[in-house]
Amino acid sequence: MNKEKVFTLPNCITMFRIVGTACMVFTNPLKKAFYTIYTLCGISDILDGWIARRKNQTTELGSKLDSIADLTYYFVMALMILPELIRVLPGEIWYAVIAIVILRIASYLLVALRFHRFASTHTYGNKLTGAGVFGIPYFIATEFGVVYCIIACTVAGLATVEEFIIHLCMKTYDKKPKTLSQLMKLQNS
Repeated sequence: MNKEKVFTLPNCITMFRIVGTACMVFTNPLKKAFYTIYTLCGISDILDGWIARRKNQTTELGSKLDSIADLTYYFVMALMILPELIRVLPGEIWYAVIAIVILRIASYLLVALRFHRFASTHTYGNKLTGAGVFGIPYFIATEFGVVYCIIACTVAGLATVEEFIIHLCMKTYDKKPKTLSQLMKLQNS
């Protein structure tokens, strides 16, 4: 792959998010430095895809980098925020979280086995999940924190089930469908 394809502005923004997310490990959770880096990484998550589509620079590499950045983000967030979530959230919600994680891993494995690639379909549900999960550190210390986390978990569960069904129903890998109904329309056309 040539450097022009690798070092596009959207890919550089995504790489910034990966590095920024790793830097959060060296901050105190729920403090100013954490929130600053966290917010910048969140903004970069929105910008990379928007710029890639706007500049017609969407690539397979960009999609893979975005998935790596998302996984890195979720890992670091689990490391940084999990102790606070364990302290605050009721035990019942953790069963749902575990089920969602297992189904998401199964979805990744399904794509790997069926289509020989690492990919996560960027559905609208997954985007809504990302926005919901992104808000957790801002809300967790408030009186609305538990309710917010339950809502985010519900959205994540529905999005994960939808993505798994999409991966099951795909005849060939296609990153286009943003919903299950879009996949059905694409396959029927």
